[in-house]
Amino acid sequence: MQYVNDSNFEAEVLKADLPVLVDFFAEWCGPCKRVAPVVEQLAEDLKGRAKVVKLNVEEAPATSEKYNVMSIPTFIVFKNGTAVKQHVGELSKEGMTSLIGL
Repeated sequence: MQYVNDSNFEAEVLKADLPVLVDFFAEWCGPCKRVAPVVEQLAEDLKGRAKVVKLNVEEAPATSEKYNVMSIPTFIVFKNGTAVKQHVGELSKEGMTSLIGL
């Protein structure tokens, strides 16, 4: 599982060649912990078709603020450097796949 932060967000997410699903989370967040295994499995399943990364909101406050992340988990899909879809709250694996558009 790849983690991103304020310093590498642009390189790893905005400049990525593939669609990127970013899981905005925190270690203390119960719903985030519940979806973590699903996010990790999705990252494996989509290798080569999309990137799935995690961003700890407490360790990356600037990026979280830039994308108006107020509640977690929040999932944002980026394509060609632009946030194209967003979902706040828990999601199933199918829901995440659908959000990415695959």
